[in-house]
Amino acid sequence: MARAESQGGERMSDGELVGSYIVPVHPHTVLAADQNEGWGRLRDAFEEAAQRIKDSDADLLIIYSTTWPSIIGHQIIADPNPEWVMVDNDFHDLGSIPYSFNIDENFAHAWNQANENRGLKSRTVAYHGFPIDVGSVVALKLLNPDNAIPAVIVSSNVYANRAETTVLAKACMDVVKATGRKAVAVTAMSLSNRMFTKPIDPKDDKIHSLKDDEWNRKILEFLGEGRLEDVGQLSRTIHRQIRVNKVVAFKPMWWLSGMNQNRNNLTGEVLAYEAIHGAGGAVVHLDPAASGAGDKEYDEDDVEYFLGERNVLDAQGDETEMVSETVSAKPSNSNGPALWEPTESKDSVNSAAAPKPVGAYPHARRVGDLLYLSGVGPRQPGTNSIPGGPIHDADGKPLEYDIKAQTHAVVQNITRILEEAGGSIDDVLDVTSFLVDMDRDFKGYNEVWADTLGKVGPTRTTLAIRALPTPIAVEMKVIAKAPALE
Repeated sequence: MARAESQGGERMSDGELVGSYIVPVHPHTVLAADQNEGWGRLRDAFEEAAQRIKDSDADLLIIYSTTWPSIIGHQIIADPNPEWVMVDNDFHDLGSIPYSFNIDENFAHAWNQANENRGLKSRTVAYHGFPIDVGSVVALKLLNPDNAIPAVIVSSNVYANRAETTVLAKACMDVVKATGRKAVAVTAMSLSNRMFTKPIDPKDDKIHSLKDDEWNRKILEFLGEGRLEDVGQLSRTIHRQIRVNKVVAFKPMWWLSGMNQNRNNLTGEVLAYEAIHGAGGAVVHLDPAASGAGDKEYDEDDVEYFLGERNVLDAQGDETEMVSETVSAKPSNSNGPALWEPTESKDSVNSAAAPKPVGAYPHARRVGDLLYLSGVGPRQPGTNSIPGGPIHDADGKPLEYDIKAQTHAVVQNITRILEEAGGSIDDVLDVTSFLVDMDRDFKGYNEVWADTLGKVGPTRTTLAIRALPTPIAVEMKVIAKAPALE
């Protein structure tokens, strides 16, 4: 197994996700578990989940709650010891929940930076007294009652589509792996979210409608079989059936799927399913151990970096219309000249996972024990889209763009080509970089370099140039060590 270096210089194992849980958000399981048998069964399931988390030797709880909606980007709690009293807006008659949590502020700040590295708008919340949302409070009070495991809490952005939510998960896992953590991912959410609009006697609680119950059970059937990605795919049709709102949507399932590499073969177990004031509440455990459900069936367009486009003003109807939307722009002739199939010749190396060239040349060529790569830009294979946005439109009008997102994408494309040759990014020996705006972009480019290729240690030359063939801001020419021939 690969290893990562800690800040103290010691070597540690790469981090991993040791388990995932889905839990209900409402305070009934904390404050009124004895008032309804179903609520009591959910409380028992919480306690079982808490024991499983403890037995897993997890050292980090990551909470994604639908009851902390944000508008401006993604927000992460970074106060190391938030203390307050939570009173639910709708169920204040049940009482209040005082809390004092153990938050991993270092992980929070690292996740915030990882989000920005992948093109997300992100910030930390670190002032004392910030009210923690009910879903996060319930999850942490019942899953981590003695605060033995540090936690981190992230908001659910109202406008985020699936692609953005997937990138949020990938950024989180970047930090988990880099810091060697044994993490547990928790989504605090309802299934069907139609609730009774008037007070009810606890003994009269039930799922709001038969249709809601049927859809809930279908979701739980998939989860029980470890088919997490299939649940994410249900979002294409289920919103109209159960009428969930945009804040709840399927974002927690999308995020959880992203945290689990969009796998469809986890080991799942539904610990409890009950009504909470008409809504569907469940406690579900998803173990990373592979089950017999089969390999993943991921037919969304995957994405590594967010480009900042949600198309929320163009959408008609609810968010289900945007589920299969990706952050990658559609193929566009405005992104440069016509594309060519890479040249196939003796010792050439070409990768379908890298963008097509703009002329008659290969992605790379092997000469002896060296690999010479053609200039590599940030364009994405299949779409010709540019992470971080193009530097100008089809008419030559300057556009705002993100040099960090473009530089990350260049490094990713280099990695793909080297992996096609049987090597890795660690084989890079020398890089010549080309920037179209040295004054504007050098700082951001240099920061990404330090976090990526800078850790490999190749020699480097950076040149300012007037333009590149496509509307991109950065390109790299690479010489790398070639893997030994078998």
